[in-house]
Amino acid sequence: MVQKTGSHKAVRAADGPRSGYAGLVEKRIFELGTPYVTVGGGTIKQVRVGYETIGQLNAAGDNAILVPHYFSGTSHFAGRYRPGDTLPGYWDLIVGPGKPLDTDKFFLIGVDTLANVNALDGITVTTGPASIDPDTGRPYGMRFPQVQIRDSVNIQKALLDTLGVNRLHAVVGASMGSMQGYEWAAVHPERVDRLVAVVPCAWVDAYTLARTRDLCAAVMLDPNWSHGDYYGKARPLNGLALALRILTWLSMAPPGCDIYGRQWADPTKDPAASMDHAYAISVYLASLAAASAQVVDANSLIYTARANELFSVGGAPGLEEGLKRIKARVLLIPAKNDRLFPPEQTRKVRDILREQGNEVEYFELDGPFGHLDGATSIAQAGAVMARFLGS
Repeated sequence: MVQKTGSHKAVRAADGPRSGYAGLVEKRIFELGTPYVTVGGGTIKQVRVGYETIGQLNAAGDNAILVPHYFSGTSHFAGRYRPGDTLPGYWDLIVGPGKPLDTDKFFLIGVDTLANVNALDGITVTTGPASIDPDTGRPYGMRFPQVQIRDSVNIQKALLDTLGVNRLHAVVGASMGSMQGYEWAAVHPERVDRLVAVVPCAWVDAYTLARTRDLCAAVMLDPNWSHGDYYGKARPLNGLALALRILTWLSMAPPGCDIYGRQWADPTKDPAASMDHAYAISVYLASLAAASAQVVDANSLIYTARANELFSVGGAPGLEEGLKRIKARVLLIPAKNDRLFPPEQTRKVRDILREQGNEVEYFELDGPFGHLDGATSIAQAGAVMARFLGS
């Protein structure tokens, strides 16, 4: 899914209420306090991540719902930072009193991932390749240790321990957020009661590996990338914008791309007359990507893509082995038109979980935007989510 990165700005939420969470939220900072050793054995001396909370933790510390975010998202899942903000959190419509993510019942927590792509937006707090290496006083660049989905889960666990969360009522995440949810449920089965996986991915197949690698290649081929040593110099904006444009159309379905049909970008310039004349859809997606590139760190995109490539549930060598570690009740919510993570992949996960004895519910989102329906059409699943989280 995409937030700043691509067409999330352009598509509206469908099939649900139009009023969202009315409250303001604050970006807080969590510092680990000790050096962190990554899953791959690298050391990050100083770890800081941003997080946001809504609601109150109960005395038992067991009414918390973790909301991990998708590839280009942040901890900002609902609300606004200040009155007048034009873009609320991505799941704003399902957060609030009496809504599926009920703020009267649950303590909701969102956390910025390590190497978050939005490192340059002035709001996101995340240690990553754009951060200063305390040993050199310069940005890490590609010297930053490789991080995996498990690493972000480990930092989340440290934060939750500090907040007094003893048990998670649920982990509810979309896309890359579902990867974090699967990882939580597999690695900490004693602490996770429910898992809600939206437009989910439990296994990165070879086809997805190939597509993900080309996102990185688009950045790396920009001469300004300079092997990741571009801080304080010209940024690789052309390559980054191309990667973001690819990510956007990968996340969309054909009906969602048909907002312009075969309309010309300039009604006076027939594409058949010159290679320089374009169609409206191409110019539209390019403009969105170029704007997003201003706040996205190129190296962080590469690191986040790599974390996705390396993901397997619980670090297991195969899908079945990883899913065996999950004990939680599970609600799976794919999107019918999803071309990035097709629903048949999620049906396979459903069947494996049911065969091993997990209680599994399944609901498909029906919308025109494909993978993006995990944000734009999430209200369709509101009643199912509310029942699942309330039971």
